[in-house]
Amino acid sequence: MSIRRTSVATCLASAALIALPAFADAGSAGDWWQRLQSLCGHAYAGELIRAPAGDDAFRNRRVVMHVRDCTEDRVRVPLAVDDDHSRTWVFTRNADGIELRHDHRHRDGTPDAVTLYGGRTSNSGSADTQVFPADDQTRDAIPGSGLRSVWLVEIHPGERFVYAANRVGTERGFQVDFDLSQTVDAPEAPWGWED
Repeated sequence: MSIRRTSVATCLASAALIALPAFADAGSAGDWWQRLQSLCGHAYAGELIRAPAGDDAFRNRRVVMHVRDCTEDRVRVPLAVDDDHSRTWVFTRNADGIELRHDHRHRDGTPDAVTLYGGRTSNSGSADTQVFPADDQTRDAIPGSGLRSVWLVEIHPGERFVYAANRVGTERGFQVDFDLSQTVDAPEAPWGWED
């Protein structure tokens, strides 16, 4: 798999600090949402681009995202890391913007102690990129993360899907890119889901 590598730490830090009116250009967020919706039903292989030193959760593992469950205003994207099916990204759209939540489950389907953290877009972003600064719920779920965490999700149709996370003002960052040029077999259902 050949995926163009991008460095997004600077972009994340800058975008998190931009205070534009929410959905000043709703078309950009709407276009991004349509790109996400267009992936529904498909699975894509990913490649770890960067991770903090000592964080081996994704290193040298098969990573597959499956855009599995879509409604008009919610898209759930399970993430399989080898045989670990504990993670699902939940994107929800409403009048205030787009929200990203990380739903973490145990094998028996019960919620992990650290789950449902994330944030909401603070502006309309672009058709390519949406940025999700961490919210108060994240500060409660992950002590010490506060509002300094930010997630960036890029969708480049037919090329790549980028998921990145960064602690603003630090070197702590994570990025995995998914190859949108070809689909792969969908993984089994995420933990806690009915098939």
